[in-house]
Parts: sequence; structure tokens; C-alpha cells
Amino acid sequence: MQTPSAATDPSWTVGDITVHRIDEVPLPPATGPWLLPDATPEVVAGQGWLRPDFARHDGILHIDSHSFAFVVDGLRVLVDTGIGNGKKRANPAWHDLRTDYLKHLASAGFPPDSVDLVILTHLHADHVGWNTRQVDGAWVPTFPTARYATARAEREFWTGYDMDEARRQMFRDSVIPVERAGLLDLVDVPADGVQIVPGLRLLPTPGHTPGHVAVELTSRGETALITGDCVHHPVQLAHPAIGACVDIDPQQSEATRRTLLASLAGTDTLLLGTHFAPPTAGRVVAHGDAYRLLPQPAA
Repeated sequence: MQTPSAATDPSWTVGDITVHRIDEVPLPPATGPWLLPDATPEVVAGQGWLRPDFARHDGILHIDSHSFAFVVDGLRVLVDTGIGNGKKRANPAWHDLRTDYLKHLASAGFPPDSVDLVILTHLHADHVGWNTRQVDGAWVPTFPTARYATARAEREFWTGYDMDEARRQMFRDSVIPVERAGLLDLVDVPADGVQIVPGLRLLPTPGHTPGHVAVELTSRGETALITGDCVHHPVQLAHPAIGACVDIDPQQSEATRRTLLASLAGTDTLLLGTHFAPPTAGRVVAHGDAYRLLPQPAA
């Protein structure tokens, strides 16, 4: 699958931090019914604010794959690395992609050898793919001078998990090469989160996976939160009980989502969705007995 080069560099300002969206690929229409089966066309139709940005008029969801990049406290940081090119994947929408992701990253000012830190919100195939790229038939770290970081609870969970072949393949091509290069750091993330550097915190948001984290940025009194997969789509703001078919612990995932959204509602925190289609970001506001997203388009 080929995607056109980005015509712009979508970004948002959080105090002194500029957060860049690094586009990989829009996911096909079949993604929504598979990933969020309870987000039926009837449910989506009941939330007119989702159209046209986050859903089609027939109730099909728009879902994207992208990363976020920024500089904080002198560190050049990338959050999640998408699906990757040339990876063998069971999901046909992820299999053997050919996208311009690295060109988009460089055009935003983050060529691979300039990245200092890669934060992995969790270890799923569509969040770790560009950890590596193929060189002379071998998978090698894409960001050779960066540290890669994920929660210790996340890596330890998958170590003891009975993986199917598709997941083993993902670890072989996108996680284990980083470990063998000595670049993967496992971070202990307590209940109140952990500061990586001033202005950058990891917050525990378990359920989708046991060690899932969200990424909080603060600068000059302003705050942003990058979701990872604790929220896949804005429809979950209106219906927090809607979970993903791949949630490890659906009840925990819902509880995490409800707690997070309640903490954000009515605040100035900018929510940046890792799978939210453009405009991608916004503020969480009360809406009926739940919430909606008030979009904040990119600069």
C-alpha cells in the first residue's frame, strides 16, 4: 500500500513544545467494525459531531495510523512507531506496506539518526513497526542512537504470554532486534506515573494491555495527553463502554477510559489520539451523560 507524501506538517503547540503528527496511513473502512464492533452505524449516527471528520455519513469510522514527535527538555522524542514497511502481518491492512513515513518524519525535522527517545505506549504490531527497518535482509533499529522505552509490566506480560505465530513474528522483526542491540529500556510506572524528563511523564492506562501507558506533556502551564490505545476513536468519548476486540482486559480498559475522560473533561488539556483521523486533537467536554471531543485543528 502506498500513501502520498504529506503536503503539510501538522502540529500543535503546548507551551514551548511543538507536537508534530507523523502520518503513516489511513486504515481501511473495515477497520472500525473489526476493531470496535460495538460502534455500530446506529451508535455512530447518534453522535452527529463525529461527522464528517471522525466518521462517514453511513456510520463507518475513520481510523488512522500515525506517530507524534516533539522536543522536550532537549530530548527529541517519538511516541509509537506505527506499522512499518515490509512487515509480514496477518492483518492485510498492515501487511507489506510501502509508505513515506520516514520522509514525513524527516520533513517534520526528525530524521531517524536525530531521535533520542522512542516511547512505546504498548507492544502491539501497529505501534512498534518502525522500531526497525530492513537492511541487507536483516531487521535493524531504525533509530540507532535512540533509547527505546516501554513499561516493564508491558514487556514482562508478553514474555509470559502464549503468542500465536503472527505475534511471534512481530516480536522477531520489531522488538527483539531492539533488545539485542541493547537499546530497550524497561520503565517502572507507578500508579501516579513517572517523569522521564521535566515536562514528560508516562501515565499508567492499563486494560488494552497490562502495561499500557499514555504520554503527558506539560509546558508553561499547558498540558497535552497522547492516548496510545486507551482510546482508539472519539466515539468512545460518547460511549466509554465501547472497547476494542483486542483489549486484554475489557473491564479494566473501560474503567481506565472512564477515569481518564472524567479527569480531562472541562480542562484545557489537549487530547491527541494515536488513531484519531484529522483533526486528530481536541478538548474533552461534557456531552449528555458522557463526553465529546471539541476539535483543535493542527497548525
